Parts: sequence; structure tokens; C-alpha cells
Amino acid sequence: MGSESVEMGKRPEQDLGNTGHTRITPSNAHVLDSVKPHTLGWLNAPPNACCFCWCCCCSCSCLTVHPSKDERIPEKICEKQTEAEVEELRGPTLEEVRLWGQTFEQLIKSPRGRASFRQFLKTEFSEENLLFWLACEELKKETNRTAVEQTVKQIYEDYVSILSPREVSLDSRVREVINKNMMEPSSQTFDDAQQQIYTLMQRDSYPRYINSSMYADLIKSLEEPPTPNES
Repeated sequence: MGSESVEMGKRPEQDLGNTGHTRITPSNAHVLDSVKPHTLGWLNAPPNACCFCWCCCCSCSCLTVHPSKDERIPEKICEKQTEAEVEELRGPTLEEVRLWGQTFEQLIKSPRGRASFRQFLKTEFSEENLLFWLACEELKKETNRTAVEQTVKQIYEDYVSILSPREVSLDSRVREVINKNMMEPSSQTFDDAQQQIYTLMQRDSYPRYINSSMYADLIKSLEEPPTPNES
């Protein structure tokens, strides 16, 4: 028993080329035979294993390999379109397009009408007029004071400032009104300016749009019957 105790006190030889696992040799075989199985498991444990629970049958959390956050399958996000969004994706009807030609109000209140009008304004390099008018419409819907102040500042920088590449054409009187309103920003800060730009589009851009080839081609494409599918 004394010799066996001495042998058990010795550190078993290890195979340095085998990641630290114990190598059984003739000199230590009789010692390992007397060692309990769970002790052998501890001797052969990886360097980073938990010393309190390593064994051949252990299933504790320290041995469980969890996938990293990047390896997890991302959740599929489904965006449900509203009826209005789906409607805007459809082409306009002939009746709707003809209504655009009756009044400017009919054109600008239609999402598809505004989209068509905007394409025309791009050809005349005056798209900023419609964008400014739309920005003012969105401002009127805002109720949060902080958001109103931020939006007013953004609209001013984008469409009113003389340093902006998208500056709209406003007379000196309207600019003075805006400068006064900027002292106490509100959803009505640009009311006079919005009305002036609306009138400008109604009197100048709208008649040219109605008489343009773009508008005529749109009506023609809707008047022509669809081509039958080839059998």
C-alpha cells in the first residue's frame, strides 16, 4: 500500500503531442487501474474545462457549445403593406389621368398624379417646388413641439436658405415673414411661402405638364386596348 501511495502521488507521464491527455505506459498502468473513472476523466480534461464537473458522462452547461449571436438564423421580418401603399404601386386609370387635366388640385392630391408631375418637373429642373410643398404638408401634421422645431429648421436649410442648391423662388415679402416666424417655429411657419409656391406651380408648371408629350403619351397608353397574349 505504501508503494502504491507513492506511485499515485506521482504525476502521470503525458504525451506532449496529444493535447495534454494521459498516456498509459507499463510504469503507470497498475496505478491507473486503481484510479476511479471520474478521476481519469479529470486527468484527460481539456485545459479550459470545468474541473468540478468534467467526466465522460457530464452534460453540464460549461461543456455545452452555444452558437454565437452571428451564427444564429436571423428572424424573417415581414413588412405588411397598407392598402394605400399597394394602391400606389398600381398604374393610374384613364379616368384618373383625365381628372389630372381638369384642375391642378386634382393632380396634386393624387399620389400617382404627384409622382407623374414630379417626373415632369425634373425635366424642367424645378422639382424642388413640389418637394417644398410636400414638406410643408408634412409639417402641418406634426404635433410634437421638438419635432416641429427640427422640421422647420430642416425645411429652411433645404429650400429657403440662399446657400441651398434646392432653394425655391420666394419674393422678399415672404422671406421677411419666414424670418419673423423662425423666432418662434410652428407648423404654420411656411404657410405664406407654401401658398406662393403652389400658385407658381399652378400657373406655370401645371399648364406645361398638361400640354407635354409625357402627359399625352400617358393618356394614349391607357386608351389603347391591351395586346392579346400570344397563344
